[in-house]
Amino acid sequence: MLKGAVAGRYAEALYEIAVANDLVGKLEEELRAVVNLLEGEPKLKKVLYHPRITATEKKDVMKAVLEGKISQVAMNFLCLVIDRQRGVYLADMVEVFVDYANKARNISHVEVASAIELSEENQKRLVEALSKMTGKEVRVSYSVDQSLIGGVVARIGDKIIDGSVKSRLESLREHLRQIS
Repeated sequence: MLKGAVAGRYAEALYEIAVANDLVGKLEEELRAVVNLLEGEPKLKKVLYHPRITATEKKDVMKAVLEGKISQVAMNFLCLVIDRQRGVYLADMVEVFVDYANKARNISHVEVASAIELSEENQKRLVEALSKMTGKEVRVSYSVDQSLIGGVVARIGDKIIDGSVKSRLESLREHLRQIS
């Protein structure tokens, strides 16, 4: 619970600054790059998260690695996160920031699981149907879940659209139990 609240507050404040300075796209790109860098460099990530390394030392390391590669606004944000000992929440903050940006752009992220890998044609038709249903541009990430047996399950935020054979069989099973 704390993770979501912390990430939400920082992301909201950063988003307001980004909008006021017309930097939403640039900050999104820079902060995603920082998170990817930390994921790809475990030693750097360890420095950022280590409780015995001072905030000043952490900021010096981050500045040495990122100086000139990201904007001053992004660097100031990272320094604030380090000063407040919230580095562990950085990836979540960036994710929430991107959610704010996508909401303003009328873009919705959809996670689709299917029993088999979908063809390009099926992916295209699914994107069109989801766009029509949500009234937004959708960006889809696909995964394969063979336990679905057939069909797809789409997750749009906290809404789930379950068109899988597995769920239909479970529903039929429950119906048969009730009438027996």
